[in-house]
Amino acid sequence: MDIPRNEWKLPPEGGHMDKDHQIYLSTMNSKQVKERLEKNDVILIPMGSMENHGQSGPVGQDVFISTRICEMVAQKTGCTLSPPIYYGSHPGYHLGQFLNFPVPDEAFCAYLRAIMTGLWNSYFRKMIFVSLHGQEYSTPVAMQEWYKKYQVPAMIFYVDVPRVMAETLKDTKNGGPFNNPMQHACEAEQSVYGNLAPDMYHPEIAENTDPKGYLPYGHVDRGGDIYMYPIPGHCQVGNCGLEVVNFPEGTVGHAKEADPQKAVPAVNRVADYLVKLHNDILEKFPVGKLPPTREMSQRDSAELEAVMKGVLKGGRHIYTLGWPC
Repeated sequence: MDIPRNEWKLPPEGGHMDKDHQIYLSTMNSKQVKERLEKNDVILIPMGSMENHGQSGPVGQDVFISTRICEMVAQKTGCTLSPPIYYGSHPGYHLGQFLNFPVPDEAFCAYLRAIMTGLWNSYFRKMIFVSLHGQEYSTPVAMQEWYKKYQVPAMIFYVDVPRVMAETLKDTKNGGPFNNPMQHACEAEQSVYGNLAPDMYHPEIAENTDPKGYLPYGHVDRGGDIYMYPIPGHCQVGNCGLEVVNFPEGTVGHAKEADPQKAVPAVNRVADYLVKLHNDILEKFPVGKLPPTREMSQRDSAELEAVMKGVLKGGRHIYTLGWPC
């Protein structure tokens, strides 16, 4: 797939969450939202976590990587940005770590379903989840359960940021720019963060640790599953110990070696891809259009017509079909 290149200013002029820039849905009034929906009905939903990233990055680092990338894309395309999802799902080996806040998967997926329902009811029916924290094992479950529940036309996608960045996050032995393999709060991730949010980056107090697992490397993938090893990183229990025991610093890798300039290709790639995804969605289904109802659902026609019209156009709200949780 060819991904057109765009010009990006890095580091970006980020931090729009409390500004009247009509980027975030949370800062827009009803008149502004209605006007936006006439022009662009795509919404980006940045995801992250509250998680220990050592001394060089903040607890909300995953969120800020996602939001600053999404802010760039929203400014370029004119789409809307949802407030970020701060607290998230975690694998078991994150339990007990200082400054980790794992949400039970049942609660997390229910929360995502509630968000999707509210957005759909408000005519944002083309949604793109953008995650730096993974959650690739939970977010798609929430999406599919939402669709099974409501069975209405929508376009909902999950974008795993490291997967898109791919080789631009790898070490030099595997064709990338970094000295060490990708892990967590490591050389690669801290380089990305320092590139996007230098105002909240403290490389002068970064720490190094040496990642380890019980099986030889090559079985279970590393951070972001970018090496395409047979077993994704979250598809195992027992190949590594608890982070609070082995990596109490919160850094899994050599954060001291981070270089934000090395992350420019990675940031450019994911931003370019999100622009292409956005544009391809609207090219296939312009504002107000969705995949054919009869191909997406076998609900009663009159019932579907009413909820598709929605509350602003003489129809019914989606909650008449059921509560998301």
